[in-house]
Amino acid sequence: MAALASRLREGGTEVTVVTPSRTPRTLAFAFGDLPVFEARDPAAHDPIRAADLLVILDTAEPHRLGGLAEHLHRCDGVVIDHHPPVGAPLVEPALRDPTACSTGELIFDLLGLEGDRLSALEAQGLYIAIVTDTGSFQFSNTTTRTHQIAARLVEAGVDPEAMYRRLYAVYTRGGLALIQRALQRLEVDPLSPIAWVAVDHGVLKEAGARGEDMEGLVEYPRRLEGMEVGLFFRALSSTRTKVSLRSNGDVDVSSIAQELGGGGHAKASGVVLELELEEAIRVVVDKVRPAALEACGRE
Repeated sequence: MAALASRLREGGTEVTVVTPSRTPRTLAFAFGDLPVFEARDPAAHDPIRAADLLVILDTAEPHRLGGLAEHLHRCDGVVIDHHPPVGAPLVEPALRDPTACSTGELIFDLLGLEGDRLSALEAQGLYIAIVTDTGSFQFSNTTTRTHQIAARLVEAGVDPEAMYRRLYAVYTRGGLALIQRALQRLEVDPLSPIAWVAVDHGVLKEAGARGEDMEGLVEYPRRLEGMEVGLFFRALSSTRTKVSLRSNGDVDVSSIAQELGGGGHAKASGVVLELELEEAIRVVVDKVRPAALEACGRE
């Protein structure tokens, strides 16, 4: 968002960035002096109503847009996304390429940045998009092309060490307290190589943490030795649960998430279920178990 908005503004286009939820404090710096509003902020209403074009990045699912989808009926829109297509395009035209490591790669190509001069804000935004979606170049979506783009961004002034510290290397006290509470609920399925952590909807207040501090909690059960799938369950209310699914190997968690009404990538997906926490755990583990057993040769 930051890179595209910066380039459009440089070309004389009036641009406003609207996010479906609050920008995490770890990412707020990425927008520089760009105008950024949360969708439910009253200050966002006027620029949304006045817009001639809505550019939707990194998703094509209406429920992920924080109410922005309702504005697509009155102005033009375009989707730029690297997630596997699910259903009909939200709007046309839609640039959707699941072979790209991130939407940042698509923006890099779309703006013709191979031989172009990159501003600091553009390079920084694209680097953040790529490094977060590839797990710091650890995930299987990392390609030679990914590293070539990253090299170009470093040449443009991105400092990988400084970026790592801003994105990953600083915890709040609340964030650490949240990790402690989550790991106390680490569980392993007795029948298959699936591990998970679950937190109820009061845990953030108890830990003194924020929603963004939950980022990365799903990696703990995934990293447990011998596991094929790691899951993270967060109770949003007494009847609603958000689920993150991560695969270590051959389990396609995207297909499982789609069956449950969600979506994502083959090794990283999510879904929101209209179920209370314990029932959501039962439903998802039962759904994942056959694929996890097949992946490790146990059926």
